Amino acid sequence: MRGPTALAELEREIAASGTGLDRLRLMETPFVPEVRLHLAEDAIVWWARMEAAAGRALPPPYWASVWAGGQAVARYLLDHPELAAGRRVLDLAAGSGLVAIAAALAGAERVVANDIDPYAIAAVTVNARANRVAVAVSGEDLLDSEVGVDLLVAGDVLYDAALAERVLPFLRRAAAGGAQVLVGDPDRGHLPAGRLELVADYPVPTTEPAVDSPVRRVQVLRPW
Repeated sequence: MRGPTALAELEREIAASGTGLDRLRLMETPFVPEVRLHLAEDAIVWWARMEAAAGRALPPPYWASVWAGGQAVARYLLDHPELAAGRRVLDLAAGSGLVAIAAALAGAERVVANDIDPYAIAAVTVNARANRVAVAVSGEDLLDSEVGVDLLVAGDVLYDAALAERVLPFLRRAAAGGAQVLVGDPDRGHLPAGRLELVADYPVPTTEPAVDSPVRRVQVLRPW
C-alpha cells in the first residue's frame, strides 16, 4: 500500500466516532508524557479489523503500540536535550515516531523518521502533527546504505536475530562515520558482547502486546 493511501486510512480511523478495543486514540506515552501518540487500544484487535476490511494480509501494526525500547531512548533524549539540539537526527525503524518526536522537541535541526511500513510512515506524520513538531519521513530500507547524520537513534530494532545481523553493522558504520548512536534494548538477547556501552537503564511501563510484565528494564546503549 502506498504512503498517501495509508495516511488517508489512518486519518479516517482517527476521525471515526466510537470507542472500543479496535479504535485508535490519542494518548500520553506512559514513560514520556511530553509526547502524545495515536495508539490502538488493542493493536491485535485493530489489526484484525483492518485486515478483514482490506480482505488481505497487512503488516503487523508495530506503530500502533508504544514499545519499551523507544520509550527509553525518547526519555533519554528529553532528559539530555544537548544530544539532539541543533543536530541532524535519523530515527531508524521509527514505528509510531516517538523517538523522532522527542528529538524534535529536544531542538534537533532536522529529524527524519525511517520505516519500511507505509502505515508507520503515516503514523509518524499524524503523531508529529499532534505534537506540533516537524519530522520528515523516509520509507526506504536504509540498512545497506551510508547515511550522513549527527545522531542515529533506534528505539527497539534488535528484536530478532536476522534483523540484528543487518542492523548492527549499519549502526557500527554510522558510528565509525562520526554519528552518535543510541539504541534502546529491553533484553531482546541479540546484543553483541562487549561492543556497546551502557549510558542509561530504566524501568519502563509496557504497553506492547503479549508482554507478561507491567514493567521492563530497558538499556540505552551506544557503540564503542
